[in-house]
Amino acid sequence: MPPNANISRRSNGLASKATVSTQDLDNDPALQSVRTMKSLKGTEIAIDGVIYDITDFVHPGGEVVKFFGGNDVTVQYRMIHPYHTGKHLEKMKEVGKVVDYEAEYKFDTEFERDIKREVFKIVRRGREFGTPGYFFRAFCYIGFFFFMQYNFATSTTFFNYNNWYESGVFMAIVFGVAQAFIGLNVQHDANHGAASKRPWVNDLLGFGTDLIGSNKWNWMAQHWTHHAFTNHNEKDPDSFSSEPIFAFNDYPPGHPKRKWYHKFQGAYFIFMLGFYWLSTVFNPQVIDLRQRGAQYVGIQMENDYIVKRRKVAISLRIMYMFLNIYSPLANNGFSMATAGIIFLMGVSESLTLSLLFSLSHNFENSDRDPSAEFRKTGEPICWFKSQVETSSTYGGAISGYLTGGLNFQVEHHLFPRMSSAWYPYIAPTVREVCKKHGVNYAYYPWIWQNLISTFSYMHKAGTGANWELKPLSGRA
Repeated sequence: MPPNANISRRSNGLASKATVSTQDLDNDPALQSVRTMKSLKGTEIAIDGVIYDITDFVHPGGEVVKFFGGNDVTVQYRMIHPYHTGKHLEKMKEVGKVVDYEAEYKFDTEFERDIKREVFKIVRRGREFGTPGYFFRAFCYIGFFFFMQYNFATSTTFFNYNNWYESGVFMAIVFGVAQAFIGLNVQHDANHGAASKRPWVNDLLGFGTDLIGSNKWNWMAQHWTHHAFTNHNEKDPDSFSSEPIFAFNDYPPGHPKRKWYHKFQGAYFIFMLGFYWLSTVFNPQVIDLRQRGAQYVGIQMENDYIVKRRKVAISLRIMYMFLNIYSPLANNGFSMATAGIIFLMGVSESLTLSLLFSLSHNFENSDRDPSAEFRKTGEPICWFKSQVETSSTYGGAISGYLTGGLNFQVEHHLFPRMSSAWYPYIAPTVREVCKKHGVNYAYYPWIWQNLISTFSYMHKAGTGANWELKPLSGRA
């Protein structure tokens, strides 16, 4: 969800109507048809500077559209509606316009049209959702998860090493991986609306996020914002979520967010990723469903859709903590040794998830400031091009079956509402179109190559070495 603060103004002449202050626009009922972003109600969204009331709007993708109430959703709308036409917006009730809208990204470029044209020859409209193969894998991962969940929650043999497979250490590591598989292969497609054309299927599978210690609505707030503004050092929550412990952003020397200990982050960042589970499970944001990363960049999260789901979110978190913290302690003794095994489970999940995610956009020569040209010239940049040049792809179909297609980050960011099952099929075409248009496509045949590139980037970003050769944008 695009930020609502300090990023927008109407560029088509509407701004000339603003002969009164923004405060007057927000407070005077006679002027409510021409307003500012901050005046959006929880039942309203803004797209391309136009305000729509979604109170009674029946969205084909389900009620999740109301999750975005109170925000400008121009980029999100465009990225999940690849077949957009003006007729789609006519279905919603237009109630006004905003005077402070300015587009950083542009759509319907020649590159976008070409890549859509070629990809849609492979994946026809209406077939972009999960395939039988996807659902077979998903239910295998779900079955594996519940098997391990039962064993971990009911085991009384954490310290029985006669049978290694009954030991707490073994179960903690395997259960952590099982949870990560849910995060990678089940909830991710579902919470993108890509698993099925039936909203209830996506909604149900999306609760896999809560089964592994996180929360689907907080995840969506941060992740959808990340997709809209990938690698944007001011608007991508993922780009600064680890600060000040370590920095994904390659800040210039002397920047206040650059710390002296970041010089060593290439050696310790992977260790810190192991605490991801701990920081998620005990995160109080589940109480109010105000994801702080998204909120920091201007996302409003006080609409009725979110408020009504707070009790559900809290209940699911209590259930998770009962099954995976209290039950193991009660069954195996309230001791530091038992707590250590529970923490090991969290580390296993954390590293499996976060290490794979960190590869996606943090590698050598990735575009770390895709909006730099906009700030220089005022000319919007191609959103599709920025998605390619901020992402990487590694491996092939086998890697995709294990990671839920997240190894195909380029394809995923271009078509976030397409099931990951299709990415191996469209990847060669995407590479060809990128080559044709001179768009930089980062591909690593093997995951270890992407991993080495990520470690190298993190070290250089921490020391500032990249600034000896090139600026934040990654250009020479």
